[in-house]
Amino acid sequence: MPSRLQLGSHELPNHLFVAPMAGVTDRPFRQLCRRMGAGYAVSEMVTSRKDLWDSLKTSRRADHQGEAGPIAVQIAGTDALMMAEAATYNIDRGAQIIDINMGCPAKKVCSKWAGSALMQDEPLALQIIEAVVAAAAPRNVPVTLKMRTGWCETEKNALRLALAAENAGVAMVTVHGRTREQGYKGQAEYATVAAVKAALRIPVVANGDINSPQKAELVLALTGADAVMIGRAAQGRPWIFREIAHYLATGETLPAPAVLQAGDWLTEHLHDHYSLYGELTGMRTARKHIGWAVSELPGGEEFRQMMNRLQSCAAQLQALKQWFSELADRYERLPYLVSASQEPTMMNNESPRPAA
Repeated sequence: MPSRLQLGSHELPNHLFVAPMAGVTDRPFRQLCRRMGAGYAVSEMVTSRKDLWDSLKTSRRADHQGEAGPIAVQIAGTDALMMAEAATYNIDRGAQIIDINMGCPAKKVCSKWAGSALMQDEPLALQIIEAVVAAAAPRNVPVTLKMRTGWCETEKNALRLALAAENAGVAMVTVHGRTREQGYKGQAEYATVAAVKAALRIPVVANGDINSPQKAELVLALTGADAVMIGRAAQGRPWIFREIAHYLATGETLPAPAVLQAGDWLTEHLHDHYSLYGELTGMRTARKHIGWAVSELPGGEEFRQMMNRLQSCAAQLQALKQWFSELADRYERLPYLVSASQEPTMMNNESPRPAA
């Protein structure tokens, strides 16, 4: 596999992508994952409804200030003209790649026939793809598509829709190895991803249940995909990207970061987070990121519960600094990923990280 991946006129530095996740992959989180080794990050989905473009929520999702390119924005909707206008709107505001959401399984999205619900209506899905490509092409902006394997087990149409998308001018397709019916339950399957990759000439990205370097290597081998996209496994553990990159390059497992180093990364992320959301919203929305970060450390659940009672950003930062410092004092060279139900095993800097 070549070290870089070409997407339109953009050369991506590696084959490790951050999945777009509503309420998670805002600018601070994307930048954190990029610093931790991800080569590409797609924004949270932005609505195609004009009446919501000026809302605070949408403006935050469309905030790319200081973000390294290429800037990729995911759009969601059910009307071809509105989706084309949304593509133009985001390109005017700095988007260099437009991603079409046909993969979100959330009920509030699918109930409006957006997201993965579009896979039930292939003519409409194709109309949207064609309209977005037509809007983006004059600006030399590639269009990508993220989808599921299908609506349900008996209606897996990812291959058919992917072929139509390629013929319509889509530059890359990402397939999450579950149906919409599954949501995030059960296990992802990769046979459908492999079938899509075998049939298409454009890059294909595998997504779903990639939670360790070994799993990334396996999925790439099973599917022949050009890249892997990681979502939930990066929550609280953004360094998974550098772990995967190191493992794929050397076959060796990168040692876990020291707990103090991970605490420093979390603190840097929170400063960025607060600057985007402000005091009140920043304090509240930071709680989930803190919870993910401490969940696998000794006493993490108790700390999370205490943290959720704090009422200021400054109090959160002070509590985190003290908690991580006490952990480091108690456990010399504490590896970051340990079981919260067991005392951590003492490990030196050369020790391999436990499998995720």
